[in-house]
Amino acid sequence: MRLVVGLGLVLAAQIAVAKAPDGVIRPVSRGDAVEAAQTKEASRLSSIRPVMRPMKPNPNAVAETTDLVAFGADGTMVVLSTSGMRRSLRPMLRPRAVVERVMAKRQAAKRGAVCGDLDLQGERIGYVPGRINACGIKDAVRLRSVAGVTLSQQAMMDCTTAKALKTWVERGVKPAFGSRGGGVSALRVAAHYACRTRNNQPGAKVSEHGKGRAIDISGVRLKDGTQISVLRGWGSKKNGNALRKMRKEACGPFGTVLGPGSDKYHNDHFHFDTARYRGGAYCR
Repeated sequence: MRLVVGLGLVLAAQIAVAKAPDGVIRPVSRGDAVEAAQTKEASRLSSIRPVMRPMKPNPNAVAETTDLVAFGADGTMVVLSTSGMRRSLRPMLRPRAVVERVMAKRQAAKRGAVCGDLDLQGERIGYVPGRINACGIKDAVRLRSVAGVTLSQQAMMDCTTAKALKTWVERGVKPAFGSRGGGVSALRVAAHYACRTRNNQPGAKVSEHGKGRAIDISGVRLKDGTQISVLRGWGSKKNGNALRKMRKEACGPFGTVLGPGSDKYHNDHFHFDTARYRGGAYCR
């Protein structure tokens, strides 16, 4: 009898446990609780993903395109891109006519170059005898343009003077006017080689003009046709500063620089020559 009662109690207890709700609190070991908390936190963190910021368009970025290779009518391999651009797999060649014009221009410049300088265009004259012993040029050239600036008349001189003239044009004339009127186009030549005395005075020494070492400049023409003379422009507000800069930069390349204010003979032009003095350049 006691055995039957005991079995009944055990069976009743098992049934009660089976029917117990899920929320029944059961004792959990400390280690199991910590492990469960860590697993839950790791699961939460793994579900968090960073939010991507929208990318700003890069103006310098090159868009990817799908290119198609094809052949042109001349057999040249080209690439036709989906963006509509056509680019060659080899450098584009200039048209033959353009190349021929450039080469012809270079050859003409070489033929017209004097004193071994392409910027000095004219012709070589060689020895020029003078009427008197102090005159003449050992190896003369006749210039028609200097550093791209045309001379109003072809000027005869030696190469030392021609090179000094080029230096002055590049450092003095062009910078003085800059881009005004499109830049300097020509120089007005008042005098160059002539077998005569200084200032044409009787009994005076032979001028540097008589030795091919001098040139006189009386004005400038700009590319837009503007004419600027030394005589009228020297005292003007519009052109005076430019003309003064021109004369200042001539002192050094040339050994003698004269102009308005020097004496009564040079009020309407600049006189430049390559005479050298022991005391340095003579500039007035």
